Amino acid sequence: MASINDIGVAAAINIVTAIAFLLAFAILRIQPVNDRVYFPKWYLKGLRTSSIQTGGFGSKFINLDFRSYVRFLNWMPEALKMPEPELVHHAGLDSVVYLRIYLLGLKIFFPIACVAFTAMVPVNWTNKGLDGLKHSNISYSDIDKLSLSNIPNGSGRFWVHLCMAYAITFWTCFMLKREYQNIALMRLQFLANDERRPNQFTVLVRNIPTDPHESICELVEHFFKVNHPDHYLTYQAVHDSTKLSQLVQKRKQMQNLLDYNINKHMRTQSKRPVIKMGFLGCCGEEVDGIKYYTSMVENLTREITEEKLRLRTGTKSIVPAAFVSFKSRWGAAVCAQTEQSRDPTEWLTEWAAEPRDIYYDNLALPYVDLKIRRIIVAIAYFFLTFFFMIPIAFVQSLANIEGIEKAFPFLKPLIEVNFFKSIIQGFLPGIALKIFLMFLPRILMQMSKFEGFVSTSSLERRAASRFYMFQFINVFLGSIVTGTAFQQLNRFLNQSANDIPKIIGVSIPMKATFFITYIMVDGWAGVAGEILRLKPLIIYHLKNSFLVRTENDREEATDAGTIGFNTGEPQIQLYFLLGLVYAAVSPILLPFIILFFALAYVVYRHQVINVYNQNYESAGKFWPDVHRRVVTALIVSQLLLMGLLSTKQASKSTPFLLVLPVLTIGFHMHCKCRYQPAFVRYSLQEAMIKDTLERTREPNLNLKAFFRNAYAHPEFRVGEDLELEMAVVKPDKTPELVATKRGSWRNTPLPSSKHSCPYSP
Repeated sequence: MASINDIGVAAAINIVTAIAFLLAFAILRIQPVNDRVYFPKWYLKGLRTSSIQTGGFGSKFINLDFRSYVRFLNWMPEALKMPEPELVHHAGLDSVVYLRIYLLGLKIFFPIACVAFTAMVPVNWTNKGLDGLKHSNISYSDIDKLSLSNIPNGSGRFWVHLCMAYAITFWTCFMLKREYQNIALMRLQFLANDERRPNQFTVLVRNIPTDPHESICELVEHFFKVNHPDHYLTYQAVHDSTKLSQLVQKRKQMQNLLDYNINKHMRTQSKRPVIKMGFLGCCGEEVDGIKYYTSMVENLTREITEEKLRLRTGTKSIVPAAFVSFKSRWGAAVCAQTEQSRDPTEWLTEWAAEPRDIYYDNLALPYVDLKIRRIIVAIAYFFLTFFFMIPIAFVQSLANIEGIEKAFPFLKPLIEVNFFKSIIQGFLPGIALKIFLMFLPRILMQMSKFEGFVSTSSLERRAASRFYMFQFINVFLGSIVTGTAFQQLNRFLNQSANDIPKIIGVSIPMKATFFITYIMVDGWAGVAGEILRLKPLIIYHLKNSFLVRTENDREEATDAGTIGFNTGEPQIQLYFLLGLVYAAVSPILLPFIILFFALAYVVYRHQVINVYNQNYESAGKFWPDVHRRVVTALIVSQLLLMGLLSTKQASKSTPFLLVLPVLTIGFHMHCKCRYQPAFVRYSLQEAMIKDTLERTREPNLNLKAFFRNAYAHPEFRVGEDLELEMAVVKPDKTPELVATKRGSWRNTPLPSSKHSCPYSP
């Protein structure tokens, strides 16, 4: 059991580590040679092309301006200077909403901590409940005297904890409602002020039924001209472009090598570069490098052109999915939010994500396959969660002195040294758990891809949901149950069965020390390590030294990274869970959590401004998930407090505590009905307002030119001019007949062009 001294040693180690990381970052960021590592966003936006150099010998690599070293900590106030509207324009609404999760943590826990340390900690400290349990041989330390465990069974002081539970519930719900309301308003304003984008007019149609008489393209056009005659505009077929992707990637490599040889020849024009055709370019016949790679690029370009033509004119590569665009946002909203067919498994429509957000590999999955895949993933996730209990139990068994001495007796002389003993009990549990969780997000992301989600944002939200549930079961409940069981196993066997619930009720608050060590390792040192970007720094300089030949290589070596919603948000939610659970049980956790939220807000605000380059923009669509998880954590805290008080013979408080989960669930249902529609649907009123304003400003806008190739597979867009002018066209209101190859539908009214399956209209 970690003591105050052990926690102090762990805090000192993590504080020193965090400060070392922050100092190293402050110095490394001002070196010109590291400019692309710490300011990649400005390069990607085209606002910076080279590092700021101070002049003199070596200034290209090292900052020789000694005045900048005096101001090396100015990145902190600079990270807070940019106002929120400007930050939305600079980084997008997703990034701003993500940062507001940290602010929400500060707004919730800082007032709670003030009240808890003023009213509840003195009540816990001035009791002697733990002293009366010495006969039970339960391990505890002085730090546990600050928790609810130190209050004797049946004490009247439990009313303080009951009142604290009500205060925590009402304050958390108040902050959640206000934040939900503000972010819903921010989302609506962002969508209203947003520039015209293809996804505002486009619907993704999946599970298109096959027909023996018509191709997929003809079927799509016929269906939407019949069922959406006044609003349908065009469609984009979806192709299986595996071979094309391989050709484009190979041409990219050959073009890069050609550029390298041309640059090499320009430096030494007296000698043309040569390459060897043998194994790994180390032996064999020598040929002219420029001529060889030029011929390779030309041949691959020709093959790419032929493959594109084959895909555009053929039908075998087309999958049963399409992007259907409409003349107005209103028409797209109606289609995306209504049933299209009498068969609910066919013609499935949903809002199309941004073109850069689309995950093309899952577009062709049929409806039945999706159901089967999700059942398989659910089973696999269950076993993954269950079997991960084994390493969690192992960590908990070794995260105490008795367990280590029993497993490794030869280490006993070293462990008995006070300094190493403090490190093991105050530092080892957190770092061991962090290591075990390192590879989990990749596994969960692959599981989400297998499930069949069609956008990167939905993949990340799904992976985040599973990661949070995994941490709740294994990290939170698993650490409590297995840690308590391992630490008190001998006591359980020797005690009466009637005493076991009492021992568990006392031991669970004592696990606060374990979570304190985890918060310091993951929250303090982990966040400071994030801003240092040690891994991207090393990889960039290795690539720059050995692999970079051209400027394109240097740009590809620059890894800006993203927020990483699938990993970052579940970690934040774990801190919400710990804070809400232990606020009324062991408030000693709260200062550690508050420090995490404050440090993380400054660090990630800096990263959002200077580093991260988001791959998509969902306009804060993930906030309902954030709200729901905080509410879940609040309900869990209420239920656990109810259970703890029942073990402390305070059963009279149970009826009063039962009210809180009911009120919290009612609050969640109210917020879900009031604010969630703004995140899952697009109102027809908003769509009509925006359409009307656009028609007034640009009455003759040709949307077909705007949609051309918007949802093409990325490989189709390589080498093509997509910046076509918006030609002025006159609307054609003349009704025609829908031409169809099916005998029963030959006289269907409204237009349908007769063409094979072109790639673009």
